[in-house]
Amino acid sequence: MKTNKERIQEIKNNGYNISFENVFNIAFENYKKIALYAGLLVLVSSVFLCIIAFFIIAFTFGIDNFMKVIQPENLDPKNFSDEFLMIYIGSLTLFSCFVSPFSAGLIKMAHCADIDEEFHVSTAFEYYQFKYFKELFLATLTISLLNFGISSVLDASGIPALGFMGSLTISLLSILTVPFIIFSDCKAFEALNNSFALISKKPLLFLLLMAVTYIFVVTGFFVFFVGLFFTLPFLYSMYYAIYKTVVDFK
Repeated sequence: MKTNKERIQEIKNNGYNISFENVFNIAFENYKKIALYAGLLVLVSSVFLCIIAFFIIAFTFGIDNFMKVIQPENLDPKNFSDEFLMIYIGSLTLFSCFVSPFSAGLIKMAHCADIDEEFHVSTAFEYYQFKYFKELFLATLTISLLNFGISSVLDASGIPALGFMGSLTISLLSILTVPFIIFSDCKAFEALNNSFALISKKPLLFLLLMAVTYIFVVTGFFVFFVGLFFTLPFLYSMYYAIYKTVVDFK
């Protein structure tokens, strides 16, 4: 029997056959199984994080100063100092790194639903174990730095669209990174390499899949905003469906 790494290498060498319809159907059927549970979990977690953020801001900057900063006339990026922008970007990056295990847990929840295995709230926090946390943190940090670095260099060309395209390319090519870490037990850079190698074989197909996914997710925003929390799990079902159809579980 081939090892997991041997199977991944074989897929790299020989490619794979998947279709838009098959991946989308797997993702949607899976989404229906986790939508309510995962949506409530995301909603509660978001409220909890907002409360924590409120107290951090209150004690660090003061509510009055914060209210002045978020006034519409003060939100023009041209008015921000370089120091403020660096703190802002750094904070968002660290936040993404720390919540990446939670996103991994939602992908695992999608897997449990697919194989009819019971899942719980603890499933969403399963990957905060140090073994996985360090790899997910490092992978997310690397992707964020690549995004920032490439978009900054391309933005310097004077054509903002190039920076956006560069960032979009990195985000697209890295969509299998987390599944490789949690399902194939890959290290951070190994998972990134595998994701880039496999997604780059059919980039247009995956671009279309992710575009449809984000359109579906955004529609939740128009359902009293709260609907966004219940359409967001479709994103994690799609990540799972892509991994399942490309790599499979054996």
